[in-house]
Amino acid sequence: MAAVVAAGRAAAADLAVLPTSAKDRALRGLAQAIEAGAEDILKANARDVQAAEARGRRPAFIDRLRLTSARISAMATGVRQVTGLPDPVGAIRDLTRRPNGMLVGRMRVPIGVILMIYEARPSVTVAAAALCLKAGNASILRGGSDATHTLAALAPLVRDLPGLPADAVQVLTPAGREEVEVLLQSSGIDLVIPRGGEELIRTVTRLARMPVLKHFKGVCHLFVDRDADLEMARRIVLNAKAQRPSTCNALETLLVDEAVAARFLPATLQALRQAGVEVRGDDAVQALDPAVVPAADDDWGREFLDFILAVRVVPDLTAALEHIRRYSTGLAEAIVTERLDRAQRFLQAVDSAAVLVNASTRLVDGGEFGLGAEIGISTNRLGPRGPMGVEELTSYKWVVLGSGQVRE
Repeated sequence: MAAVVAAGRAAAADLAVLPTSAKDRALRGLAQAIEAGAEDILKANARDVQAAEARGRRPAFIDRLRLTSARISAMATGVRQVTGLPDPVGAIRDLTRRPNGMLVGRMRVPIGVILMIYEARPSVTVAAAALCLKAGNASILRGGSDATHTLAALAPLVRDLPGLPADAVQVLTPAGREEVEVLLQSSGIDLVIPRGGEELIRTVTRLARMPVLKHFKGVCHLFVDRDADLEMARRIVLNAKAQRPSTCNALETLLVDEAVAARFLPATLQALRQAGVEVRGDDAVQALDPAVVPAADDDWGREFLDFILAVRVVPDLTAALEHIRRYSTGLAEAIVTERLDRAQRFLQAVDSAAVLVNASTRLVDGGEFGLGAEIGISTNRLGPRGPMGVEELTSYKWVVLGSGQVRE
C-alpha cells in the first residue's frame, strides 16, 4: 500500500500540469473503450450479480451492483460530458486590484491524490476516474468484493489510458479490510470518498487521517402544499419514489398538507401501489386508505432504499419544516407549491445540500445538474456540498500579480 500511495503522489505531480488536450484525449479514449468492451463488462457483471443473489443480498444492493446496456451507455455518455466541460485547473477567479496596484486572486488547483472506497456501485470506477483525471488528480479506486469480476473488466479501461502519467488511475483488487485501514492511515492521500452503506462511511470517518467527503444516509422528503398543482405533485411523487428507489436521492417520506390530503392522497396512494410501493402512513393517512400499513416510529427518518414510502399528513408548511428539521439527513428535500412566498420560505428554511421546488428529488445528481458525472453527493457543511463534479475536485491557491510592490 505504501508503494501504491507513492505511485499516486508521483502521478499527481505530473497530472497537475498536464495540458487539457491530453486529459480530454484520454477521456475520449475511455468512452470509446467502455462502448467497445460493453459485452465483456456485462458478462463479468452478470457473474457478480448471480453471486450476490446467491448470498442473499438485498434487492437495493443488487440494483446498485447491476449493470445494463443502458447503464454502460450512460457511463460512456457521462465521460464524454466530462470531456466537454471547461478545465478548472489554472483558472484564476475573483481577481481584484488592491490600493497598492497589485492584483490578488485565487487559482484553481488539483487536490492531489484521492482515494475512493465503494461498495457494489461498479459505475463509480468510471465516474471517479474520469472526474479525477479532468481535475488533475491521481485516484486510487478500491471497490467492494461483491463487484470483483466487474472491477476486473473495468480496471484496464480506466488504468491504461495513453498520454497519461503511469499510475494516474490505480484500481485495487479487494483483498481485505487491512489494506483499507493502511490506506486510511497514510499521510500521502489528500482526500477519501466512501460510497456505500452507513457502516462503511462511519468506519472510514473513524479511521481516516485525511479529510472525508461523506453522507451517511439520504432520507429525502417531499412536501405537498395546500396550493400545489396536485396532478404535478402526483407525477413528482411517483418519479421520486418509484423511478429507482435504491438510490440515495429517492424519496423516503411524503408530507401532505391536511387541507388537500383528502383530494390528493387516495389516487396517489393507489398509483403508488400500482407501481409496487408499500405505503406506511400515520392515522390520518390510514383513515383515507385502509390498505395503508401503520407507520412505526422508526419509519420517520429511515432510509428504505426500497419500494417503501412513509407518508404523513401535517397541519401546514410550518409543521412540515419541523418534521424535516427533525428527520432530514441533509441530502435533498422538495416542495410542490404554486405559492412563491411558500417556495421561498422552504428554500430558506431547509438546510440540506439540495432543495427543490416543483421537481423530483431524483434530479439531485451530477449528470442532471450539468456536471457530466458525480463522484458523490456531499452533505458536509464545509467544503463542497451536494453533487461533486470536476470543479468540486479542485482546491485553490492565492496568487499575487505585482509590479514591484513591497510592504510598508
